[in-house]
Amino acid sequence: MPISASSPTTGGGGGGGGGGSTSTIVSEITSGWHELRVPGYAATKGGVGKFINSAAFVVGGHSWYIRYYPDGNNDKSAGWVSVYLYLDQPAAAAVDGGDVKARYKLSLIADDGEDLSSRTSGYSFWGPGKPRGYCQFIKGADMEASLRGHGFRIRCDVTVVKETCVDPTAAATAEALAVPPPELDRHLGALLDGEVGGDVAFDVGGERITAHRCVLAARSPVLMAALFGPMREDAAATGSIRVGDVEPRVFKAMLRFVYTDAIPEVDDEEEDEGYSKVGMAQHLLVAADRYGLPRLKAMCEATLLEHIDTSAVATTLTLAEQHGCHGLKEGCFRFMRAPGNTKAVMASEGFQHLRTSCPFLIEEMLAKLAP
Repeated sequence: MPISASSPTTGGGGGGGGGGSTSTIVSEITSGWHELRVPGYAATKGGVGKFINSAAFVVGGHSWYIRYYPDGNNDKSAGWVSVYLYLDQPAAAAVDGGDVKARYKLSLIADDGEDLSSRTSGYSFWGPGKPRGYCQFIKGADMEASLRGHGFRIRCDVTVVKETCVDPTAAATAEALAVPPPELDRHLGALLDGEVGGDVAFDVGGERITAHRCVLAARSPVLMAALFGPMREDAAATGSIRVGDVEPRVFKAMLRFVYTDAIPEVDDEEEDEGYSKVGMAQHLLVAADRYGLPRLKAMCEATLLEHIDTSAVATTLTLAEQHGCHGLKEGCFRFMRAPGNTKAVMASEGFQHLRTSCPFLIEEMLAKLAP
C-alpha cells in the first residue's frame, strides 16, 4: 500500500504563507523465475567448493544467476547441497541509486514434480556480486535417495521492488488512466459462439461445428497441417473436416480452450449425463495430445492429480502411460504407495483394464511400490 510522507507545516505570520504538501511512495514490483536443469545429481559432484553457474537471466531490469554446489561450498556444508542466487549485473538506474531491493525463493524439484526442498527469503538489499542463499539446503544423501538416479531442476523465483516518490498530481493521473484487464479471451470466445466469419467446419459425430482457420492454425500445429498443409484440398472438397474418436462436447471444450486459453466448467446437466470434471479432463487430455496442445494437456494432468482416488487411479495411470504424461504417472505411483491404497486399487475395475492394455506397466508399478 502507498505510504504518505507529509512535509511539516510552518506557522507564523508574514512573509511566506503556511501550508503543507504530500508525496507518495509508489512501489513497482516485477517478478520472474529461472530454472537450472540438472540431468543427474551424481554426475555433477566434484568435491567441496566446486560449483556450477546457471545462465544469466533478467528480472526487474537486473541480471541474475544461480550458483549450485553439489558437495557444499565449504567444510561446514560438506555433504550438503548449497544453492545461492547472485546479482550479476544491476540495471544502470540501480547503480546510480544504490543497492537493489529484492526477495527470492529457491526450490529443488525432481523431474516427477516432487518438491525436494524450498525456502523463501524476506526482502533484502543486494549489490553486484553479493550472494544470497543457503549453504545447507538439503543433504546430498537425501537428494540421492529421493531422485533414484533421475534428474531435477533448481528453480529461483525473484521479486524486485523499485520504490519511487511521486507527487499527488502524477498519482491521480496514473489512477485516472488505469488500464482495464485484458479481454481478448472474452472477445475470441464470443467470436466462436457467434460463428461470425467462420471459414472452416468440422463434422464431429454427425454434428457440424464452425470455427476460424487462422485461430486454430495459430494454436495447434496439427490443425495448422490439416488446414494449410497437403490435406487442405481434401477439406475444401468435402466442405468440412471429419473428426473421429472425439465426442462433440469434448471437441467443443477443446475449441473453447483454443480460443480462450481456459477449460470450460462442467455444468449440472453434463454431470447428470455422466460427464464429471475428472471424466472431461480424461477425454480432454487425449484430445490435447492428439492436437498438440501441451498447455491444455498439462492442465488436464493437474486436474486429474487433484481428484485422484482409488477408483480412478488405475485408469489415470493407463492414460498417463499411453500419452507420455511422466509427472501424472509418478503422481499415481505416489498415491498408490500410501498405506491401504495399493490393495484397493488392485481390486478396482480400472486395474483389470490396466493389466490388459498396458501389461508391461505392471512390472514398473510393482518396482515403484516395493518397500
